[in-house]
Amino acid sequence: MLEKINSSEDIKKLNIEEKKQLAEEIRRYILEIVSENGGHLASNLGVVELTIALHSVFDLPKDKIVWDVGHQTYVHKVITGRREELKTLRKLNGISGFPKTRESETDCFNTGHSSTSISAALGMARARDIKKEKNNVLAVIGDGALTGGMALEALNDAGCSKTRVTVILNDNEMSISKNIGGINKILSSIRTKKGYTKSNLSAKNVINKVPVIGPIFVKLVQRIKRSIKQLIIPKMYFEDIGFRYLGPVDGHNIAELERMLNISKKLEGPVLIHVLTKKGKGYKIAEENSDRFHGIGQFDLETGKPKKERDKDYSKVFGEKIVELAKKNEKIVAITAAMRDGTGLRKFSEEFPERFFDVGIAEQHALGLAAGMAKEGIIPIVSIYSSFYQRGYDQVIHDIATQNLPVIMCVDRAGIVGADRRNSSRNIRYGIF
Repeated sequence: MLEKINSSEDIKKLNIEEKKQLAEEIRRYILEIVSENGGHLASNLGVVELTIALHSVFDLPKDKIVWDVGHQTYVHKVITGRREELKTLRKLNGISGFPKTRESETDCFNTGHSSTSISAALGMARARDIKKEKNNVLAVIGDGALTGGMALEALNDAGCSKTRVTVILNDNEMSISKNIGGINKILSSIRTKKGYTKSNLSAKNVINKVPVIGPIFVKLVQRIKRSIKQLIIPKMYFEDIGFRYLGPVDGHNIAELERMLNISKKLEGPVLIHVLTKKGKGYKIAEENSDRFHGIGQFDLETGKPKKERDKDYSKVFGEKIVELAKKNEKIVAITAAMRDGTGLRKFSEEFPERFFDVGIAEQHALGLAAGMAKEGIIPIVSIYSSFYQRGYDQVIHDIATQNLPVIMCVDRAGIVGADRRNSSRNIRYGIF
């Protein structure tokens, strides 16, 4: 099946059962390539059905799809005539692991940093309207990327407009690490109200004391509440800011995805489709360790273990050292932006949870937070990937440097990086010290 697919038009000729078969073949193909070359695995396995559905419903390149971050576009590349080129992933002069307009006209926008897709898609949609054209414009963004301020700014702008643009929220509860923060727990203000919490705990304690069935009943009620939360809260939030909300929909059910996407084409104004996916889908080891398989080097398909054991690297040395320093000085805190494991801060977070702050994909906030702490006598150590520091230059200069505040900024993946295992969209990175 896979060898017959070279464009969206080929996808449109398939029935649902054939598309399901294609999905499994694409998964196996990506697994084989990434196990040999390295690459972003879990994110791509999670969007196979979604990508097939998008190509079934929309007409690329006339219709535009902007992929947030872009490291989940291996499936898209396979479908759009780059199946064989994907074998050159992470090789000299090989195919990019991200969307590249120079590679294909179906890649409508270059992406590499998080949280930019809604802004770009909204811009394309407004340009379409000015030119009086009729094509569809979509942004595919993960729930982790919604922790980035730029995504929220774009949602705010799109929601108060009448622009016909579709945002697909790929909700897998992960970014590079497990998602955190208020966007991920939008009901927290309701759940933590004093009266609600008190009555909720009292009822739970009483029911738990009922022999045999008490604990079972409590778990059942909790599952029902989670389901209701999933159905109600996103609708409330997104519709309140001006979007037509559709979903949630099973992101691994091609027929349901196509139905929802076709509905979105008929609606006017901004639309948001809430899609539930599983990162690492179809490869059990990646499903259970999606953070480790977010970006990975060569590995054994049977065991999931790396083919080459990594020596102690700078990230690990850094992580061990700040734990050692933090034991001696209670004023030391660690801050990162959704990069706990990648920057070597897992051990620190486990030993000093009250002194560790993962702010989500929000580098500007991370540095502003550090500035505030430093002003009050705390010693913040901020660890962020070098290319992502670009997003916080204003805070480095305005909030930290001009006030001469003692913020320690540690730069992971600085300098010349050959085979960056997670986020390299280019090989040369610049560090700031």
